[in-house]
Amino acid sequence: MELMRLWRLFLISAFSIACLAESPKASDSSSAVIRGKLTQRDGKPPALETAAHKLITLDGDKSTLGVLNDKRLANADLEAKGRFSPAGVFMVDPIHTHAMFVHKDGNKLAITYWCDLCSIRTYTPGLCLCCQRETDLDLRDPSKE
Repeated sequence: MELMRLWRLFLISAFSIACLAESPKASDSSSAVIRGKLTQRDGKPPALETAAHKLITLDGDKSTLGVLNDKRLANADLEAKGRFSPAGVFMVDPIHTHAMFVHKDGNKLAITYWCDLCSIRTYTPGLCLCCQRETDLDLRDPSKE
């Protein structure tokens, strides 16, 4: 019986320590923000051309790649948050983190897509979930998101 109590105490202690353990921060040291001209080349992944004319290949989840390959954003002044992979590819944070912005006329704008018929906003290009029309690119003030 004593062994069961000790075992139970051990499990409770281990669980408590695990619950209190600090999870990694989104702003850890491997996180980066890059900015440059969005370059879309036939047959190649999207890339960002920095002010120093360095070409950084971009990658991310399916929805993020949808944004990066949207022809309406070609040559846009793009800012992206993410991390560099060991191969040197910049992995943009997942779409739900809102990790991409366009700089235009001195303003930092969130990239969104809008169906004016159904009043539905999405964060990746494609067909409206309701009417199936192509959504319009709608760059917005991020404070209104």
